[in-house]
Amino acid sequence: MTSKNGLTYADAGVDIDAGNTLVERIKPAAKRTKRSGVMAGLGGFGALFDLKDAGYVDPVLVAATDGVGTKLRIAIDTGNVDTIGIDLVAMCVNDLVCQGAEPLFFLDYFATGKLELDAATRIINGIAAGCEASGCALIGGETAEMPGMYHDGDFDLAGFAVGAMERGRDLPRGVGAGDVLLGLASDGVHSNGYSLVRRIVEKSGLAWSDDCPWGDGTLGEALLAPTRLYVKSTLAAVKEGSIHGLAHITGGGLTENLPRVLPEGLGADIDLGAWELPPVFNWLAAEGGMAEAELLKTFNSGLGMVVICPADQVETAKATLTAAGETVSVIGAVTAGEGVRYTGSLL
Repeated sequence: MTSKNGLTYADAGVDIDAGNTLVERIKPAAKRTKRSGVMAGLGGFGALFDLKDAGYVDPVLVAATDGVGTKLRIAIDTGNVDTIGIDLVAMCVNDLVCQGAEPLFFLDYFATGKLELDAATRIINGIAAGCEASGCALIGGETAEMPGMYHDGDFDLAGFAVGAMERGRDLPRGVGAGDVLLGLASDGVHSNGYSLVRRIVEKSGLAWSDDCPWGDGTLGEALLAPTRLYVKSTLAAVKEGSIHGLAHITGGGLTENLPRVLPEGLGADIDLGAWELPPVFNWLAAEGGMAEAELLKTFNSGLGMVVICPADQVETAKATLTAAGETVSVIGAVTAGEGVRYTGSLL
């Protein structure tokens, strides 16, 4: 039977063939992330994972989901979308390890108004790179082409990570007064506070293509430095039993995130002079006229992860983390009394 108007899904702005082509393009990248436990490749209605094959006897599953926030706006405006997928993975898997879990597999949701194959391939290749660096398999996802929902060139990302640990190995565990806090250096702003970052850049009058005021390259390139992946380094410390807890320093900074892993009645004393503030934060604070307290509860301020370890395990934990590539600073201690208390100065 012939349709009266002859319209197709493509006429409505959805190109099924482009979606199929994208799946074929990203299969090699997804294949590179394959690990023990993966049971099938891309293309099915669901993704299968065998926990027994991954080496677990009595596993507890841990799940995390997140996005990239308005950092996407810079990636879209500059056309530099190659590493934004690493941010997506990092925001999920860095949370999983804070529970003591090993990330096992990842799924992504990519939504756009019109599917641009080259850009989409670059984005998902970035997701695969983040998964590969985390020992986490990219086993599925969804690409949604939704004309009328997004402006030309705009897109959104969401990520979903699932990990596991043996029963009874969850973190935080055993945190007590006198435990030492180790700060792991960040690679810049990571993926939080970008609504404020963009407001400060607008106030400065600079364009993304202008020279970076504090380093090499353009301002846009510097602010798109991807979130650091702390998975392999922290899991090594978790497996050797040298730590009591981990806090991923994201939105809310040290002030809001560290208390999330401290038992009731305990707080933290932090020496702000114990690590060097990266120059991007000096620039943001100066250009935005930010108070130090605001900086500490908005950005990671140079520490992307805080490790809590017993005092007699500090050197062991430091050695393990340093050997895995982390820059480690002793920043303070767990103390009686709730809240985070600061001494010294960042700015």
